[in-house]
Amino acid sequence: MSYELTLHPQQRMVECINSIEEKPKEDSKGVELWKEILKSPKYVVAPMVDASELAWRLLSRRHGAELCYTPMLHSSVFCRDPKYRKEALASTMEDRPLIVQFCGNDPDTFVEAALLAQSHCDAIDINLGCPQAIAKRGHYGAFLQDDWDLLRRIVSSMSRQLRVPVTCKLRVFSEISKTVEYARMLEASGASILTVHGRTREQKGPLTGLASWTHIKAVRESVKIPVFANGNIQCVQDVDRCIAETGVQGVMSAEGNLYNPYIFEGRYPPSWEPALEYLELLERYPAPSSYIRGHLFKLFQHTLCLAENAEQRSQLARSSTIESFRKVVNALKERYLPYYEGRLIWQEEKNDYNLELPPWLCQPYVRDSPEDHLSKVEAKKIESNTPVKRKITDEDGNPISRKRMKKLRRISRRPIRPAVSTKRGSDLCNNCPNPLGFKCEYKLCRQCCRNKCFTENLDCAGHRNLTKTRRQMAIEFASKRKDDVGVK
Repeated sequence: MSYELTLHPQQRMVECINSIEEKPKEDSKGVELWKEILKSPKYVVAPMVDASELAWRLLSRRHGAELCYTPMLHSSVFCRDPKYRKEALASTMEDRPLIVQFCGNDPDTFVEAALLAQSHCDAIDINLGCPQAIAKRGHYGAFLQDDWDLLRRIVSSMSRQLRVPVTCKLRVFSEISKTVEYARMLEASGASILTVHGRTREQKGPLTGLASWTHIKAVRESVKIPVFANGNIQCVQDVDRCIAETGVQGVMSAEGNLYNPYIFEGRYPPSWEPALEYLELLERYPAPSSYIRGHLFKLFQHTLCLAENAEQRSQLARSSTIESFRKVVNALKERYLPYYEGRLIWQEEKNDYNLELPPWLCQPYVRDSPEDHLSKVEAKKIESNTPVKRKITDEDGNPISRKRMKKLRRISRRPIRPAVSTKRGSDLCNNCPNPLGFKCEYKLCRQCCRNKCFTENLDCAGHRNLTKTRRQMAIEFASKRKDDVGVK
């Protein structure tokens, strides 16, 4: 199987590899982090938003994972929100070795967040790989790879000011030569380990496709620091093959781990086994119900697709407590345990699933190739006589959604509004440009009326401001209390 991207010719890869005269000597700081601090991890669980929480990390560690990352944390939110910070770093002493991952685009904020987290982990990772639309809007993740000067400042400032090492997780460019130059820049800025996801930021969702191990190999051969590979890991045999082909020190799994947390043991357990173990861990290390639901849907991905499990699928979608989740898991276990134990014979012709293993076993989720996906989409359009939608762009030529286009058209049709809103009438407050209250006795807005009543000891029935009345009641109450004390 070829893991090469179709975006670049094979000849360019060969020329890039040949341009590297000799393999550089290993960087002592990076090797020390990998060997001494992280204990030479080979099996790594990726940082996954809403998925690599503490309970899941502990489950993965029980079954072969040697290093885990926290989910991506927003550096700015981490700095300003103590609750967010506490939840992210809960019970980290039981979860080591551990790398905390941050996203953002401000060097000072990155440093501030990392200083708060460094005592709870073994290294800080900078997310340079998130390809989602929210990362584009926030200018972080894979969309920082266009701003090398900013990345130099972020990585260098963190490596200088932190006690723990700094690592980077990145996506590749379509050109191998540019990817190598990118990796060398991060290394020179102070990164101690690079995790290379062998896909471009355009490869996501149904267009994910295969990751390029040739890119990862080129990076590994051109830098001195350790490199982890990410992409195309669906079973433990893929780990060994990736290390043999690329020469990396460790291999990271994301989707492979989510669909089978026993992946590094080389086992394909019945789905209810990791599900029940995970629910037990949640009793001690709680997580939001949305996280739990997402994990169980992936563990039972192939089982819940069967028509006979429509009720359980609906129940799982509505569940929000550990008891309700466990009820669904036990119902599926009761249904398929006889087949797993061989007491009943599974008839494949009952279903049209296309799997190597029975559907109740944890196993990889195999996506359609981008070419197959696009051909299916076109076939559906032709079948339904739906015209192909034209591509829509904004004034700068950037592609936008049809919904966004309609919104922009509505905005363009709006009349120019006055600087001061006068929804409640044309009369304005005597003291400021705000509209006055309809029933205000002093022809003022709410705030100005409140200030006037406070300073001049007045009431305003229109704004329900009873400053004078309440002060008088307080004086009478104090006087009465004083008289009562005197009588005693």
